[in-house]
Amino acid sequence: MKIPRDIEGKELAKFFKKYGYEITRQTGSHVRLTTHIKGMHHITIPKHKILRIGTLNSILKDVAEHFKFEKEILIEELLKFKK
Repeated sequence: MKIPRDIEGKELAKFFKKYGYEITRQTGSHVRLTTHIKGMHHITIPKHKILRIGTLNSILKDVAEHFKFEKEILIEELLKFKK
């Protein structure tokens, strides 16, 4: 499945609230999100207008590994979230 190319950092942070992530701090243009579901896990998201595809792919891969499911599931849900 193709990763969306028009995701903003702020939008991605809202999407991850579904997985229990909450903003724990912000330093400059980067936001750190933390979840305690299935153990503590942190991700950092740049609050740029449009995220680079490699950055988005890395974040999605990291979250999928933490929750132990396929990255494609996150991509499908992200596409539904955008609509």
